[in-house]
Amino acid sequence: MSELKERLRSDLTAAIKQRETTRTGVLRMALSAIGAEEVSGKQARELSDEEVRAVLSKEVKKRDESASAFDSAGRAEQAAAERAEGDILREYLPAQLDDEELTRLAKEAVGEVAAELGETPGPKHMGQVMKIANAKVAGQAEGGRVAAAVKTELNR
Repeated sequence: MSELKERLRSDLTAAIKQRETTRTGVLRMALSAIGAEEVSGKQARELSDEEVRAVLSKEVKKRDESASAFDSAGRAEQAAAERAEGDILREYLPAQLDDEELTRLAKEAVGEVAAELGETPGPKHMGQVMKIANAKVAGQAEGGRVAAAVKTELNR
């Protein structure tokens, strides 16, 4: 079993004992999402820590989108609840890169593609650059932020 999944389970047990209802609900939901991912596909499998982080990232993104929707509908209480759930899940994810570090990694990715091509890459090479940039970022930034940083570097 992955280390992260085991940590989620032990934290769930602790939350139940402490009677932390919000944390208990969020951790149960996260473990349920992980279980669903493990049995999806043709054959059941055990997820690696990286795959568990990807599932948790999706769940955080869902919470962020829900909070935005509640805010725009004028439902601040529900938006706050969604943000609180997202914050609990973020505790299990690596720290997000700041804009400066993300820009540096995008520049490196553009440089690597330029070395491969022998010319300065342009917007049509976005896919090649994104592949390298996403490998460098490794879940430490949302895909939209990575794409924006890469696009900025390609258009210079």
